[in-house]
Amino acid sequence: MATTSTNTAALTIERPEPTLLPSPRTRGEYLEAHWYAAYTCANHEKGVARELERRSVECLLPLYESVRRWQDRRVRLDLPLFPSYVFVRLALCDRFHVLGIPGVVRLVGFNGRPTPLPVAEIEMIRTCLAQRHPMRPHQYLQRGQRVRVLSGPLTGLVGAVVRRANRTRLVISLELLRRSVAVDIDVADVVPLFTVKATEVASSAK
Repeated sequence: MATTSTNTAALTIERPEPTLLPSPRTRGEYLEAHWYAAYTCANHEKGVARELERRSVECLLPLYESVRRWQDRRVRLDLPLFPSYVFVRLALCDRFHVLGIPGVVRLVGFNGRPTPLPVAEIEMIRTCLAQRHPMRPHQYLQRGQRVRVLSGPLTGLVGAVVRRANRTRLVISLELLRRSVAVDIDVADVVPLFTVKATEVASSAK
């Protein structure tokens, strides 16, 4: 290593049957590697990630540091940014290498078929982790002004801006999972997305 706002189909995360064969229109997806969200039992994310690495399955489990009070002391814990989810990159023909791991429940998808995650969403998370920007879980945002980061280490990321106390945060949402995370940014580094698009259109017209 939570659904979409535009698709009206009910979200399902059914375990595919071993006899399920791909139709011709999905054969490419069946054989090509994509990122998927593996839904796990509670508190099994780290164990699942370790087993995925042992099996040489590419995975991503974003963590964040949280300080918790424990009796008379404070404890720093590394907790999953997306509880009960581990991201895996694999072809569907190899999905049973993941589904057979203790603690893995299903691959998230629609209508009984696992649904690939947009690569851009995974790359946004990986970029923030690589730049060591503190990230925190955030209430899922479906609407609101969207911006693009034009400068700084997070250049290119797209999300919604929110204010908390004296901080400005960029909220990145994963539509399939209906989960969001927030990362602190400098408001001077972002512009509204519609402004960026207008500039791109004007440039292409020249």
